[in-house]
Amino acid sequence: MAEVTSLNKKHPLYQEDLECIAQMPGIEGVYGKSFLISGATGLIGVCLIDALMHLNKQGAGITVYALGRSREKAAQRLGEYFKNHLFHFVEREASESLLDLPDVDVIIPLASNTHPLAYSEYPIETININVKGAEQALEKAVACGAMVLYPSTVEVYGNARGNDDFTEDYTGKLNLATARACYTESKRLSEALCQSYMAERGAQVKIARLSRVFGPTMLTSDSKASSQFIKKALTSEDIVLKSKGQQLFSYTYMADAVGAMLHVLLHGENGVAYNISNELCNVRLKDFAQLCADWANKHVVFELPSETEQKGFSIAMRAILDNTRLKGLGWKPHYTMKDAVCRTLSILRNS
Repeated sequence: MAEVTSLNKKHPLYQEDLECIAQMPGIEGVYGKSFLISGATGLIGVCLIDALMHLNKQGAGITVYALGRSREKAAQRLGEYFKNHLFHFVEREASESLLDLPDVDVIIPLASNTHPLAYSEYPIETININVKGAEQALEKAVACGAMVLYPSTVEVYGNARGNDDFTEDYTGKLNLATARACYTESKRLSEALCQSYMAERGAQVKIARLSRVFGPTMLTSDSKASSQFIKKALTSEDIVLKSKGQQLFSYTYMADAVGAMLHVLLHGENGVAYNISNELCNVRLKDFAQLCADWANKHVVFELPSETEQKGFSIAMRAILDNTRLKGLGWKPHYTMKDAVCRTLSILRNS
């Protein structure tokens, strides 16, 4: 079972994050709705469920069915809701049928392996979770008339050609000759599956293509570079970079990502993909590392990756998501990169 962070959800900054989501224009559109969310104990899943349950404190009347592999892990991450009549935990693989579960209004299949070590060690599992999870979500949605909010990724664009930003119609260079393609190609296929279910079965789907997301709901087993930086800062160690750190990526703070996903759900067009990114958080990897080092009053040091780590690394040097389409729906980000990093570290330090 993956290790989990000890997150103090009562921390004032985390409560501010949830309230920021709760104050989004038009958020009343989710009131009274029922949600089926797989990957409920992951980085995004926990924040999303916390946000929905926070709305319930205001009388939103939202019902949440949270799917996860382990009740024990769910008790650590979401246990405060187990006695709430609006929350239901379902111990189940996301790749298994959902047809026996109650009908819902919204399905969000978040279950996925989302970090480099998982790609290199479990490439077959990664493909199965993504593709079969999407299929089961779509089957359930067609059966009960639910809307699917499909969480896709910046990875579907491949590698940039030169200094291009990724708009939603962009196609970059692809490399299928690596085990890491398990994640990229399974997410691409899952998007194609969404489009196919819309064309053939009349499914309702909106697609959110997420940039690199980070925040205090991270798992300690997460091997992404950003998560490693955060863990090192929390233990007052030097921040280790396993490259020169020149990679320029779009990042999004967890609360902005969840807010943007709900905004797409409420205001997006059926069958359309929306990039979720924050231009205030487009930074080089070495700058992310330096922000963590500055917070901890430590240094950035360089170290060669192991062979296993190297297999799971992205070779992309630039992955900037253009969020013009999302902003056209009226969405605005709330957090600068420095603020987001400091909030993450401050919340986890006092948890």
